[in-house]
Amino acid sequence: METEKQLDVADVDRASADIDRASAEVSGTDLIPVYIMGKRYMVPPSLTIMKAMEWAGYTLIRGVGCRGGFCGACATTYRVLGDPKLYFGLACQTVVRTNMYLAQIPFFPAQRATYDVTQLDPTSATLFSTYPEVLRCLGCGACTKACPQEIDVRSYMAAGMRGDIAAMADLSFDCIMCGLCAARCPAEEAQYNIAILARRLYGRYLAPRSKHLQERLEEIKAGEFDAQLAELKELSEEELISRYQARDIEPAEGSVVEED
Repeated sequence: METEKQLDVADVDRASADIDRASAEVSGTDLIPVYIMGKRYMVPPSLTIMKAMEWAGYTLIRGVGCRGGFCGACATTYRVLGDPKLYFGLACQTVVRTNMYLAQIPFFPAQRATYDVTQLDPTSATLFSTYPEVLRCLGCGACTKACPQEIDVRSYMAAGMRGDIAAMADLSFDCIMCGLCAARCPAEEAQYNIAILARRLYGRYLAPRSKHLQERLEEIKAGEFDAQLAELKELSEEELISRYQARDIEPAEGSVVEED
């Protein structure tokens, strides 16, 4: 996670003292030690890494996005005292652990090609010419171990090496572009950037076209919904909320829909 500290040393010491006093007043909560930039802080064990850093007095101005586990901006690596393993996670989702060690990680430079997807062909040649390093993959699996989304990055890279754009797009669909895979790759590949090219090629050229979507777009262009839209614009906020709450909701996946 990329962060910057907006406090000087004196401010940090004062903030730390304030935290200690506030911590002593926390009722019914056992605090745990974590280390941020080498300094020990006592924080509630229920906090995420991001909230724990803010609890400790840090102002996060970079590496903070959606705070919901979707944007990938807060990719974080950390260690735990006495454990040789290097751990990975999203700071907005990963809960702190006792004796967790956190430190600033500068932006990781990764190869990102410039291209116009409308001028590309959905072929393996396009993939290899745009990102020739895709063929350097060692199949070591370090990328998969680093992925906070538990995506099998090694498998989608293998699909890319075979030139299987559809498989690469499908296997990498849940990627949030955090870049941790690239940070751990010994072959210096930017797996996430290669995968998004595959998804773009698949979405524009290879994915089956939705017939009903095209039909609905034609209906919109023909003005078939103009009267309904005009009616909605005249409604009050309360009426809109009532309409929204009374709407038909799609059935949950796997549920049985009874027909009349």
